[in-house]
Amino acid sequence: MTRLSVNINKIATIRNARGGNIPDVVKAALDCERFGAQGITVHPRPDERHIRRKDVYDLKPLLKTEFNIEGYPTRKFINMVIEVKPAQVTLVPDPPNALTSSAGWDTLKHFDFLKDVVAEFQANNIRTSIFIDTGPELIYKAAELGTNRVELYTEPYATQFIKNKEKAIEPFIIAAKAAGEAGLGLNAGHDLNLDNLKYFAQQIPNLLEVSIGHALISDALYFGLENTIQMYLRELKVG
Repeated sequence: MTRLSVNINKIATIRNARGGNIPDVVKAALDCERFGAQGITVHPRPDERHIRRKDVYDLKPLLKTEFNIEGYPTRKFINMVIEVKPAQVTLVPDPPNALTSSAGWDTLKHFDFLKDVVAEFQANNIRTSIFIDTGPELIYKAAELGTNRVELYTEPYATQFIKNKEKAIEPFIIAAKAAGEAGLGLNAGHDLNLDNLKYFAQQIPNLLEVSIGHALISDALYFGLENTIQMYLRELKVG
């Protein structure tokens, strides 16, 4: 079964809107684990508009499931990840002022830069994943970087899903095949939700993990956090 990693950035966004510590990000993460999530994802940005560096350090000793830290690999980010030593680091190409992730890495153009970053994480025994688009040539090049996994950027799938789900999934099936041929583990994330998740999981072979934040936390406003996590886990039960 594909693992569900809950991105808790939006919980931090609500907290930061008023100051103080309500909602408590650490408690929310532990509750997500207790309710069945198999991982916790955070994406700290330089302006700390949601997850703060302190949150990252506070979470690490308390989490019992896999901890995934996403981010653009600045020197400051790299140093933090090496200090915290999460189970996984996911490298994303977001510039500092990006609202949210909007594309995957061009592993051909940024090969030398990424190779050095991946090597540093690998030397510290941290599983590395590269946030990437579906082009097979990008995925094969990612394998040359020495990364362990790629995370498919699924916003194009989510956008097209309503119009034509068969057409929407085609490039992702091709990408999954390329990842398998390249010996890479496969993750996915961005705009996956209760409408499109099950079909994605059914069609993509060897999908190890999905990271879901915005949709899941939004659904929790209506259904409650525990119930929502169970709903997402049910969508991932395929076969």
